[in-house]
Formats: sequence, C-alpha cells, structure tokens
Amino acid sequence: MLKKSKRLMVVASLFLIFSLVFTAAAQAEVKNIILMIGDGMGIGQMDMTRYMAGDKDYKLEMMKMPNVGLMMTSSTEGVTDSAAAGTAMATGNKVYNGAVAMNKNGAELDSVLDFAEVRNKATGIISTNMVTDATPATFAASVKDRGMGGEIAKQILDNDVDVVLGGGREDFMKEEAGEDLIAKAKKMGYQYVTDKEQLKRVMPMNGKVLGLFNDSYMNYIKDRDDLDSKEPSLLEMTTKAIDVLSEDEDGFFLMAEGARIDHAAHAADVPGVVAETLDFDASIKYAVDWARENGNTMVVVVADHETLGFSVTEPINKEALMNIEVSPEYMAGKLVETESGNAYTIDSIQRVFKEYANLELTEKEAREFNSNIVNEDDGSLYYQYKVGWQIGSIIAEKNNVGVVAADVRAKSDTGGHTLNSVPIFAFGPETEDFNGVIQNTEFSKVLFEAMRP
Repeated sequence: MLKKSKRLMVVASLFLIFSLVFTAAAQAEVKNIILMIGDGMGIGQMDMTRYMAGDKDYKLEMMKMPNVGLMMTSSTEGVTDSAAAGTAMATGNKVYNGAVAMNKNGAELDSVLDFAEVRNKATGIISTNMVTDATPATFAASVKDRGMGGEIAKQILDNDVDVVLGGGREDFMKEEAGEDLIAKAKKMGYQYVTDKEQLKRVMPMNGKVLGLFNDSYMNYIKDRDDLDSKEPSLLEMTTKAIDVLSEDEDGFFLMAEGARIDHAAHAADVPGVVAETLDFDASIKYAVDWARENGNTMVVVVADHETLGFSVTEPINKEALMNIEVSPEYMAGKLVETESGNAYTIDSIQRVFKEYANLELTEKEAREFNSNIVNEDDGSLYYQYKVGWQIGSIIAEKNNVGVVAADVRAKSDTGGHTLNSVPIFAFGPETEDFNGVIQNTEFSKVLFEAMRP
C-alpha cells in the first residue's frame, strides 16, 4: 500500500502525550487497532436492542468483551454534537460543537489515524453515514465546520487513507469539492466501487479502496429491501476493510461507525435502532473473532454520545413496535403534500400511520402533526428526515417508549443528544486501560499509547 510521510510536528506532539500521560512499564506493541463507534448508542439503545431482539437476559456480542469502562461525553459547550465528540475521541481535545479536529483558534489537531500513518500502518474509515460526516471526518480531516463536506473529502484523499467505505458520494463530486475527486482517487490507485457486489470482488492484495454506496447517507437496514438497495451492510464493509488492511505487514488502524443508530434514535425509531445496532454488533463479533485468531489486535467499542435518552419502560408495546417494517423516514416519503405545498393531506397522514404502524390517528391528531412539521421562518415543510422524527415520536408515544419528548427535542441544537455517559467495551492487548470512568479526551490517549514505538 502507498504510505504517506507525515509532518514531524505530529510525531513530536504525540510523543509528548506519551511522556505526560502514561508511566506504566512497556508492553508489547499493538499491531492492529479496530475502533468501532456506535453513533448515539448509549446503554438505553443497547438494552432496547437486547429486549426487542431477544429477552431481558439476552447479551449483545459487545457485552461479552472482557474489559468494560464508562466514558463521559461533554464538549466545551456541554451536550456534544458528533463533531466535537469525535474530535475528543480522535485527538484528545475538547472543542466547540461543529468543529472537526480543529480548535477555536483554527489550529489543526492530530488524530490517532494520523499517528497510525506516522507508524507506517495502513488506515481505514467506514461509516453507514457519509464518510465525510462528523465522526469519520474527525479522524482524517481538520476543518472549522462539519458542513464542509467537499473539503473533508479532499483531505481524506490527501491523507491517503487506504480504505474508505460508506455514503457521501456527492461530496466527492465537482459541485461540492471543486474537482472530481472520484477521478482523482482512481488516478491515485484506489479501486472504486459503488455496490456490495463490486465490493465483494475487491482483491485485498490490490491495495487501496474507495467505496461510495450512496450520494448521501446509506439507507437504513430496514428500508433496503423496499428500496431495492444494493448497499453493503456494515458487517460486509468491516469484513472487506480488514481483509484489505491486514495485507500491510506493519499493521493497521480501522475506524468503523454504525452511524444510523443515531439517526434512528433521533426519530425515536425503536425497530430502526434495533436493526442498526444488530448490524453493528455482528460487525463487532467478526472483528473480535478475527482479533482472537490473529492476535496482537486491540478491538474497542464505544459511542460518541447518547441520543434521545432511550429506555425500556414497563408498559412498552414490544409486539407492535417489532411489527413495523420500515423507518419513519421511509413513511415520510409516502405522505402526499397539499396543493399549497406547506402541509400534507389529512387522508395521507392517517393512511401512512395505519398502513406502516397500525395506528389510527384522529383528524385532530393529523392536524397537530401538520402543525409540527413546518419551519417557523418561512412556512416550508421540514426535510423528509425531520418529518420522520415527528412520525417516530408519535409512534413511540403511543407504544410507551421511554424517550425525550418531541417538544424537548425541538429545543435542542443537537436534535436530542444527551450528556449521558456511554459504555466502552474492549478486547485484546493493553485494553485494561479502558476500565473505569474516563473523559472522552482520555480515550484517544490509550490508543496513542498502544501504538507507541
């Protein structure tokens, strides 16, 4: 694989971290690190998945990992967004919400992926969101605002990340990036793929891979059959990434994000959270099994923050929720606009709730729904995903789901994130340092230390 020569300041700054933070006796160097981030996945999302997919005593694969800790999640503004959370975990620095590996003074912050490249390791980022979105971006780019997708895409290629898999194709287009980055990637030697069959045919020994499977974020697992999607699962992307990266004799660093756990949680979408978490958990099982067989590999599972305060309540309607087969976002796409274009027809609202969630809304409830999906500034309808948030909240309320109320979410700049601490699960050498309670800024220091010379 092609390797990138990083600037010396990165080495100097990260070696300083080592000398200040860790004094333990030297251990054998960790060859590979597989970091798996469940975006928005707190204990509540995990318990919801356990209960819905199994029973009250069912354990997810991640819960079977030997080392367990707890991570606090704040940014400099209090409740974090994914950009500030990712920056804390990737670089060890607290920043303002929206910042991608950059502090308030505009200084770029070096990440654990940067240091992996210093150590001549292969690197990869995977996400079921756009690969240019907040969490993956914090490992491979530095910009002042997470919305700078085209610039983030440029930096991902400039940083020579070996494996890049997920959504976000639009940010690699000339309209967003100012140049055709897909053509550039091909010239740089990347194998470019756009669906799961092409991904299966990628030969690991042929080197770098760029897989962009959707213009925006990848579709929810539950919607893919109805949408005739050809996208790979997170498990399929993780499997291929490890196959490719493990060809490097110096080892690798891989960050794999189950991003749509967070998106489903924003919409109070219980079956969506369950499906996305199970795909994430299957990817974890594969990573741990691979690490157990190959040795000298650290596997770490964590969330960046928690979303919407999920909890399993006593009166929750498990059967009704698990009979829902599509996401609220999909349901939103089936609503019919009125002639004015600033509301949906009452008939279509009632029909969608009945057909997809087996709920009968009164005319009054349908009118209230319409009043909650209009932008106050210009009277336009919310984007489809935000209409989905409202649909999901109604379904959750009527089925006794424990989540932050829709009116509270509407007051939140992050769309319903909480300050809740999140669990860490770890397997492999040097993962004992994740035990206990740590700050999100301490998280990366364990990874930096694991890759020290």
